[in-house]
Amino acid sequence: MKVDLHCHSTASDGVLAPAEVVARAHERGVEVLALTDHDTLEGLDEARQAADALGMRLINGVELSCTWGGATIHVLGYAFASEAPALRQAIADLHQGRWLRAEEIDRRLAAKGMPGALEGARAVQQGLGDSGNAPARPHFAEFLVRAGHVRDHAEAFRKWLGSGKLGDVKQHWPSLEEALATLRSAGAWISLAHPWQYDFTRSKRRRLVADFIAAGGHALEVVNGLQPAEQVGGLAILAREFGMLASVGSDFHAPGAWSELGMYRPLPEDLPPLWERFDHARATTA
Repeated sequence: MKVDLHCHSTASDGVLAPAEVVARAHERGVEVLALTDHDTLEGLDEARQAADALGMRLINGVELSCTWGGATIHVLGYAFASEAPALRQAIADLHQGRWLRAEEIDRRLAAKGMPGALEGARAVQQGLGDSGNAPARPHFAEFLVRAGHVRDHAEAFRKWLGSGKLGDVKQHWPSLEEALATLRSAGAWISLAHPWQYDFTRSKRRRLVADFIAAGGHALEVVNGLQPAEQVGGLAILAREFGMLASVGSDFHAPGAWSELGMYRPLPEDLPPLWERFDHARATTA
C-alpha cells in the first residue's frame, strides 16, 4: 500500500488546489493521503470531497509551526478531530500571526525600494487558487521575480527572504510543548517533521527527539522525499533507540520540484509504520 503523509496545497504554500493534490496523488497510486498544510485546516474539506469521489482514503493532517531551543520546528498532526476547540483556537492564532508577518515583510521590502510586495504576493497566491491565509515567502519570492528585483527564486531567498535576511520575519510560534498539547487534545497522532532539515548537531537533534517524546509525540518522519539515504539511516537509528513509530511523506509542494507525490525513499522494514495506527483513530472531519 502506497501512503503519503506529508504534502501541501494552495491552502498554504503549495501550488495545486487541494482537490488537484488529491487527484495527482491518486494518479500516482497513493492509496492513503494526508494533506498537511502549514498552520491551517482550510483545504481539508475540499480534499476530502475529492478523495471520496475517487474512493481514496484521506487522513486529517496539519503541519504546525512551533519553537524549541530557539529554532522553529514543525510537527505533523494526523487523524484528529478537526472541530476540537483548542485546535481551532490555535489555528486562528497562527492565521492572525501569519498575516502580521506578511505585513511586516511588506514594510521591510518597501523600505528597500520594493513597494507593493504584499499586494503582489497576494496576487501570486490568488492566481494559484484563492486562500484566506497570508501569502508565504515563496509567494513573495515570485513577486520579486515578476517585479524584476531578482532573477529567480533562489536569488530572492539568498538576498532578501532566506534565513537571517531582511524578509525572514520571526513569528511568535507556540512552544513545542504547547503545540503538542493542542494536537493531543484533538486526539492526534503526532510526528516530528523532517528532523534532519534543522541545522542541529547530532546531540542537539537527539535532545529534540527526547523532548518531543516527553511532550507526547509518537513518531519520527524517518523518510522525507528523496533525502539522502544516510539521513534515513540516521533517523531510523533514532526511531529504534527511542522506540518510536515512523512516518513517511513526499513533502510535495509543486510538480517538477524536488519531491513528487508518493515518491520517497523506502522505510526500513523493521520500523513500525505510524499509519497502521490510524485504523484505531478518528480519520474523519467530525
